[in-house]
Amino acid sequence: MTLPLNPAFAATEPPPVMEARRWIEGVAFPADRPLINVSQAAPVDSPPLGLRQALADAALNDPQAHLYGPVLGLPALREEIARQWSATYGGSVTPAQVAITQGCNQAFCTVMATLAGPGDEVILTTPWYFNHKMWLDMASVTTVPLETDETLIPSAEAAAGLITDRTRAIVLVSPNNPGGVEYPAETLSAFRDLARARGLALIVDETYRDFDSRTGAPHDLFQDPDWADTLIQLYSFSKAYRLTGHRVGAVVASTQRLAEVEKFLDTVAICPSQLGQIGALWGMRNLGQWLAGERDEILARRKAMTEGFQSLPGWKLLGCGAYFAYVEHPFDIASDALCKRLVTEASLLMLPGTMFQPEGSAAGKRQIRIAFANVDAKGIAEVIRRLKAFRP
Repeated sequence: MTLPLNPAFAATEPPPVMEARRWIEGVAFPADRPLINVSQAAPVDSPPLGLRQALADAALNDPQAHLYGPVLGLPALREEIARQWSATYGGSVTPAQVAITQGCNQAFCTVMATLAGPGDEVILTTPWYFNHKMWLDMASVTTVPLETDETLIPSAEAAAGLITDRTRAIVLVSPNNPGGVEYPAETLSAFRDLARARGLALIVDETYRDFDSRTGAPHDLFQDPDWADTLIQLYSFSKAYRLTGHRVGAVVASTQRLAEVEKFLDTVAICPSQLGQIGALWGMRNLGQWLAGERDEILARRKAMTEGFQSLPGWKLLGCGAYFAYVEHPFDIASDALCKRLVTEASLLMLPGTMFQPEGSAAGKRQIRIAFANVDAKGIAEVIRRLKAFRP
């Protein structure tokens, strides 16, 4: 007897990072050429000592840390986000407009569940973040690709031509995953104006905002006194404070939207991790200088990647920023096949553009994402050396 399976799930591609990990199973890497894994955008080091001590203290001495908490998150964390966001963006965000989730992926799924159902449409820029596409597929929501040119910056004018009466939202990620590019403030404003005029939600995922190379606020969307009628912002604490295993993210949206969000979260997780929220709050209050150092290191690695690709014949750097370089390879081989060969022939694990583009995309077959955040300048130089030496 075969139990029934939701056909939308059956039609959804497997998780790309897990698929890529299977490529290295059973592979013996030479001692003089160990594996360099640039496939996943996640810190591998532990949080700084002070944050770990705060987590340990809460685990040992705070009975509330082990109980259910409010569905929308700890009031103190929501208040701190509202305070810091208002100061950073120069606008007004209230604690009632903030909800805490178990990571930014859950934030996206939660928000999208309140916006779109089977048969509805959502516009994603290409290359897209694959987990966004996976959720839409599993929810039977149609993904409408918004293609970008070689700058990887989307056009609001092009997006306008894709809107139908079934469109519910436009999703932007900046700094971008997988492209690494930072969207200009005027680009975000143009999309806000388009979404407002057409009665759509504009979802802006700023998971990597702490590593933006620009100084000051990356946009002025929160300075609009009516921002909440259109904008939904997503954020993650995983990258900023190395809290990947604790799963803490955030949604900033209208109070009306968060009332619907609360329904979803209560049925899925009841509440976000108490310890994770305690860690995030401690980080926000105490790690500003430390985080600035983390940003400097990421920017140094970005510089090393940019300079390295200038010396790599035939390869083209399409975008580089936050944790990612998004590149075009010079070979007459589809990127998915090429990335598998790079595992065995160069001891490099990276993700093909086919994982970030619509099925059959010619662009995806030429593109590769390199997540360089866990590779220092010496490691980046070795990645470049191996790519230069690779001969398919």
